[in-house]
Amino acid sequence: MHLKSRPFAVSVLAMTAEGWKALTVGEVAERSGVATSALRFYEEQGLIQSRRTDAGHRRYPRAVLRRIAFIVFAQKVGLSLEEVGAELAKLPEDAVPTHADWARLSSTWRTRIDERIAELQRLRDTLSTCIGCGCLSLTECRVVNPADRAAHLGPGPARWTRGRTEKPK
Repeated sequence: MHLKSRPFAVSVLAMTAEGWKALTVGEVAERSGVATSALRFYEEQGLIQSRRTDAGHRRYPRAVLRRIAFIVFAQKVGLSLEEVGAELAKLPEDAVPTHADWARLSSTWRTRIDERIAELQRLRDTLSTCIGCGCLSLTECRVVNPADRAAHLGPGPARWTRGRTEKPK
C-alpha cells in the first residue's frame, strides 16, 4: 500500500495561520538535519504535509519537526517507511501528539531494539576474526568452517545474522 493514502495526524489544512509559524523547506532541513530531498520524498509518501504559497513554495508547520524526528528515530530502530507511515497513522488527527501518544507508539519497539543490540554485540565480538562465515577471513574459516560446513545455515554471514554461535558440523 502506498503511504500517501495514510491519514496525516495533524491536518495542515485545519491549522490557522496564527496557530503556527510557517517554516520553509530549508528551515525545516536545517532544524531537523534532514536533506531537503528527503523532506520532499517524505511529503510524496504522505508522511509529512506542507502548504503551498501562491508562488508554489512549500511551507511547513512547526509540528512537522516532531514528525520528522519520529521518522528518523523509527528508521534508526529499523522500521521501514511503510511501517513508519502505519505508526504515524495511529496518532490522533487534528491534535498535537502527546507524550502518551509517543510512548504508546514506541513501546512496541523494545523487542526490536533488543534484537538490534544483540546483533551489534555479535558483530562487535566477531569483527576481528570473521563474521560468522560470510566469509571475511579465509585463514580463520579454514579453522572455523573447513570445507564450508556452514553452508547448511544459509547464504551470507548466516551464523552472525541468525544469532547462531555453534560451529558447523
